[in-house]
Amino acid sequence: MKSFYGLLIAGCVVIGLTACANKQEPVVDPVVQETPAEATAPEQSQVNEDSLAALERERLEAERLEAARKKLQEMMDRVMSEDIYFDFDRSELTEDAKQLLTQVGEILNQEPRFTITVEGHTDARGTEDYNMTLGSARSTKVKEFLSAYGIASERMETISYGEEKPKQDGESEDAYAKNRRASFRVNVK
Repeated sequence: MKSFYGLLIAGCVVIGLTACANKQEPVVDPVVQETPAEATAPEQSQVNEDSLAALERERLEAERLEAARKKLQEMMDRVMSEDIYFDFDRSELTEDAKQLLTQVGEILNQEPRFTITVEGHTDARGTEDYNMTLGSARSTKVKEFLSAYGIASERMETISYGEEKPKQDGESEDAYAKNRRASFRVNVK
């Protein structure tokens, strides 16, 4: 009988284990807490409008900066493209030079960030020392005119190159005339 009870207990254990193994967990739908549609739509709409407005502001600011940069570049190019010409062996400003310097003065008044270097040049005639002195006198005359026009001296510096940097090579009167000049280098501070 012992073996009968042993077999009965073993059979119950096997049936119990088999029954537990086949037991399925009940399926429970996850609980999703829904927010009413009217509560999220305005918030989402506001976020989109704010994002679009910020992008539009950034675009407009980029356009403004680009336009300002172009204007600044045009002004710089205009100043640097013009030279002040002098008569042979002279540092006095001609009437044409004064008209051009008036335009340069206007640009400098419009753009206070500009500082300039006035470069004095001569033709190849004369000694090196004489030409350096004459180039210095020419750049100084330009600076004095612009100072009288209202441009602060601190915004201008002068340098003489004498005959070192000719605009046009050659020994003709045309080449000499193009080399007797003051030119500008513009810096932005």
